[in-house]
Amino acid sequence: MIEIDDKIVSLDLLREMFVCDLAKCKGICCVEGDSGAPLDIDEVDILEQEWESYAPYMTDEGRRAVEEQGFMVVDVDGDYTTPLVDGAACAYAFEEAGVTYCAIERAYREGKCAFMKPISCHLYPIRVTRFRNGSAGLNYHRWSVCSGARECGKRLGVPAYKALREPIIRAFGEEFYAQMELAADMLNEENNKQ
Repeated sequence: MIEIDDKIVSLDLLREMFVCDLAKCKGICCVEGDSGAPLDIDEVDILEQEWESYAPYMTDEGRRAVEEQGFMVVDVDGDYTTPLVDGAACAYAFEEAGVTYCAIERAYREGKCAFMKPISCHLYPIRVTRFRNGSAGLNYHRWSVCSGARECGKRLGVPAYKALREPIIRAFGEEFYAQMELAADMLNEENNKQ
């Protein structure tokens, strides 16, 4: 672990290779899991405000799930998460040609929505733990459904933090990302000396 600003960063984010391979995983991360995607409290308001923008991209079942459960639910750990359809797929997910996509992100990419998608989805496989003192921990989450992403990352030689440059900057800023790059360079230098 290293400390950057008020965040504790797992070295795995600098060392592990990871590039999302949608052709291989088919977006299964939007379907599998014990609960929906984690949400920040301010994202719940944004989801409600942007509803009309992304709802047309959702499935009928997904829209019903949101209408019945709300824009977020509280999971067994007490965290805010996206609602699910029948305890499986994220309510905001839809399938096209055998691949699961995010309706919110599709609306965003087509210029219909100002919100890209929940930051936890954009940052994955980074999982952020918030501490009471205001600091945060950034951990690398290993999930079997992402084995293709790890293989792709190894094949391309791309560490997780580089593949996640855009969401890291979105969540924590340019300066934080620059410090991650510096830490990775220092780590590589140390490894090369050994």
